[in-house]
Amino acid sequence: MTAIAALVVSCSLLGTVASAQDPQDPKSHTSADNGDGTYSVPLFNADVPDMSVARVPAAENSEGRDVYYMLSTTMHLSPGAPIMKSYDLVNWETVNYVYDRLSMGDASSLRNGENSYGAGQWAGSLRYHDGKFYVGFNTNNVGGAYIFVTDDIEDGAWTRIALGHGYHDMSLFFDEADGGTPYIFHGAGRTSAVQLSDDLTEVVAQYPDIVTHTDFADEPAMTPAYEGQQVFFFDGYYYVPTITWPPGGGRQVVLLRSTELLGRYTAADGGNTYEAKQVLDSDGFAQGSLVPVTTDGQTSWHGFFFRDTFPVGRIPALIPATWQDGWPTFGDRGRVRVGDSFDHLITLPPELAAAQRLKSVVASDDFRNDAPHKPFRDEQWDLPAAPEVDESLIGVELLGNGDFESGEVAPWAVQYTADLEVAAVDGSQVLAVSGRVNNGSGPGQVLDGKVRNGVTYSSSMRVRYDEGPDTMRFIIGLSYGGGIKQAASAVAVRGEWTDVAGQFAVPDGDDVSDITLVVETPWGPNQTPADQVDYLVDDISFIGRAGVVEQPVEAEYAHNGSNLDLAWQWNHNPDNRYWSLTERPGWLRLTNGHTVTGTAVYSKAPERELAYFEEARNTLSQRTFGPKASAEIAMDVSGMLDGDVAGLATYTRSFAYAGVKRVDGELTLGVVQRLQPFADSFDQDAAEAFVPGTTVALGDAEVVHLKADADFESSPGQLWVQFRYSLDGQQWHDLGSPAGPLTMDWSLSHFMGYRFGIFNYALESTGGHVDVDHYLLSGTLSSDGLELDRALLDDSIAAAATFGESDLAPDQWEELQAVLARARAVTTPSTQNQIDAPALELAALLAQLRVDAAPEPSPSPTPTPTPTPSPSPSPSPTTSPSAPPTPGGSTGDVYDTPGFHRVGGRTWQTTCEPYSQTLRCRTDIWATTVEAVDGRFVQRTGWTFNNLTYLPLLTRQAWAGNPLGNAGEWTSDEGRRWRTECDTAATGRGGCRSYIWTDLVVSQQGADGVWQHRASQDWVFNNMVRFRN
Repeated sequence: MTAIAALVVSCSLLGTVASAQDPQDPKSHTSADNGDGTYSVPLFNADVPDMSVARVPAAENSEGRDVYYMLSTTMHLSPGAPIMKSYDLVNWETVNYVYDRLSMGDASSLRNGENSYGAGQWAGSLRYHDGKFYVGFNTNNVGGAYIFVTDDIEDGAWTRIALGHGYHDMSLFFDEADGGTPYIFHGAGRTSAVQLSDDLTEVVAQYPDIVTHTDFADEPAMTPAYEGQQVFFFDGYYYVPTITWPPGGGRQVVLLRSTELLGRYTAADGGNTYEAKQVLDSDGFAQGSLVPVTTDGQTSWHGFFFRDTFPVGRIPALIPATWQDGWPTFGDRGRVRVGDSFDHLITLPPELAAAQRLKSVVASDDFRNDAPHKPFRDEQWDLPAAPEVDESLIGVELLGNGDFESGEVAPWAVQYTADLEVAAVDGSQVLAVSGRVNNGSGPGQVLDGKVRNGVTYSSSMRVRYDEGPDTMRFIIGLSYGGGIKQAASAVAVRGEWTDVAGQFAVPDGDDVSDITLVVETPWGPNQTPADQVDYLVDDISFIGRAGVVEQPVEAEYAHNGSNLDLAWQWNHNPDNRYWSLTERPGWLRLTNGHTVTGTAVYSKAPERELAYFEEARNTLSQRTFGPKASAEIAMDVSGMLDGDVAGLATYTRSFAYAGVKRVDGELTLGVVQRLQPFADSFDQDAAEAFVPGTTVALGDAEVVHLKADADFESSPGQLWVQFRYSLDGQQWHDLGSPAGPLTMDWSLSHFMGYRFGIFNYALESTGGHVDVDHYLLSGTLSSDGLELDRALLDDSIAAAATFGESDLAPDQWEELQAVLARARAVTTPSTQNQIDAPALELAALLAQLRVDAAPEPSPSPTPTPTPTPSPSPSPSPTTSPSAPPTPGGSTGDVYDTPGFHRVGGRTWQTTCEPYSQTLRCRTDIWATTVEAVDGRFVQRTGWTFNNLTYLPLLTRQAWAGNPLGNAGEWTSDEGRRWRTECDTAATGRGGCRSYIWTDLVVSQQGADGVWQHRASQDWVFNNMVRFRN
């Protein structure tokens, strides 16, 4: 009886850091792992919304265990569409991004007064299919939906496919029951789908309204607002979890299911085949994924849903499920509350579990420029030529009959349904608009051929309404490209004439060949007839103005030699000309290459004007985290110019910052806060004036240390931030009282959790700069009044000091010495941040070294196979095996690339040779195994057989009749059982995997560190066959 159970630790990490089962083990700022086999919900306590999770089974990766990847939404941030990784679905780290920039357009780049706040990349879908990874998401302002494809989700380049059409909350789905046919499911209040071509570039069929909310009259939770659909198939059903919020109820999950993917379109009677059931209504946990977990060969599905937990953000939770009659019950009999704990669904070896607890989606940084360079940073863009401006269309009125003094309506025409009539009011001819049926009902005038890219237009009108709500917003919009861009808006008071005016720069690349100016009121859900007010409008004007419009250039996006940690994201596209980690090594330099104007406006929000801070380019940001988060920086301000403002912020649309301003050569430090409620227009200078009682004259000081202590705990739903400063890094002082309350405004402007931001902007001239030395995080605030705690730092230093150079590989030794030196440099800390940042860095490295030193079970240890079932036993390990050589670092597939490989902390060896009419590769892994020998369990170390892979040199037909290349179960004459699956989600199209039923040893290490072994039997992965196309 032979099997590999758990690989035994072959060398131990010395030192005094606690064991992996100790709840006092160190964990990262965003880990919800309790360290005792349980975790709490929600996870992270940081903003990670709209999650979509995909699993790569152990048999399809080189890490020896199931690996999970997650996609989230980051809207206007750059880089965007983060990819996170986990082994246990509890602890996550960011390993990649799908793109560096979604677009080079003005809105994505905060250029020419444009912005993408509340737009950009929204709820997406991550899928693993046939060995490739697919990400699909919709954009609100960048040309609709996109699909990105890669075969290496952590380190590969992505191929972008523009679909040219919008799909709300799209879910990419490959129907494995139909050969992997690709679909996009989408919709709000309804479930629709489109079928894509095999290369995903075209829509080949459309299936609107597969179901709508009206199909489920017996399920009151299913409302016209349901959305966030993701599609899964298992156990014979297609499942579609959705988020909904019925009147008077909280956010909850309604699950759709059907045995027919396309419902009424394929049903014999043409009727609805989907059922709907409310499956979770508890504490607001709702939108997200279902995730599979395989234990002892059995797969179960669980919930991965987020909860609105502002001001921290929208935070995910892994919620266990039990199933009965094909329906799940989540949590504790349907009840899940914030702070609840659940047993881990996936048990990891102790060393790996300890390392995972130190993974995080936030990071301290000393800007060493040592982050890996990822391919997403190397995007190339075809930039449009500067548009030609027709001077005859500048400075002239482009609308006809805007004052209606002709007494005629033309050339104005009705949009949607409304009555337009010229009437005499107060001695003037005006346009009366009545009989409106929706927010777009009203007048419009075609401007084809008159509007040009790169030109800024001034628009204005007067408007009045006499019946309806007390106030109503009116909008001048430009209808083109399938959407409406707001050119101007204002809030009118019932019975009063109101002036509406604004400016709009037509972005480069926008197709304005078919464009209409329209007058509208705002769209909103659940509108009533009272919202469709009758109104009077007059003096509508639209004039192009001369001016310099900034054009995008290659240097904006070209890599500048600097690589930031993946925890960082820029607020909109950065301009790579004006930031650097190389101009002053060890410092982040932010140079002002643009000036703010105070004229920028939101593209989609009431109270539309932006503050200077929101208009600033190259603001570098990370997530905050709850319940308390502290960020500390040191900033050299000696390079600032008059009119420059720089500092450390906590922000969404409301914000507060500790900033330094230079005015008339003098530097002053103080606190700025912009709180709700917001006004439709405001004085930007007054909004960012220092709060009285917070200012400090800096004199000739060159470096100022700033600290933002963010408290999400003291007042639910509010963030209060105490800013502090120091001029020497030792003596700290409060900058006034805590700033706040900072809250969520729900306007869909920023629509994300609060972030820390490092910024620098110019009011007067370009060229000034600041340098930032470090960014240090802690979960302890100064106001907590606690003694500085060095325990983790000192214990980690002691553990690291026990290593000798011969204990580690050269690169490991070099990294350890560098991290250890930074930890030892903390001799007189003045904040917990100065301790926690190096302590967690060193603890995480030690934990990873412990993982590398303790090999784990090989992915699929099996007896030696032959092309037909055979009773021959597994090869026995040699008595005195030779240690493996240092691998050459191959990054190819370990199963078909000859040579030695170091993957996932383990060493693999693959050899390939001719076999019959094909090539066969054998893969072995250097491992410590446990075998049952003469009634006792014996541990041995050496090369252990893993599997055989037959390369794609023969067609499927050539494998006809061979059990390895045909689906089914087989039993040899000797009674050996053999099972083969082909063309499944695990094998991909064009391949088969074979398993044998065999004796094995199952081993598990208990909390006390003692290994327990037992004999068992199971299906074990054995062979792979890949067919030639």
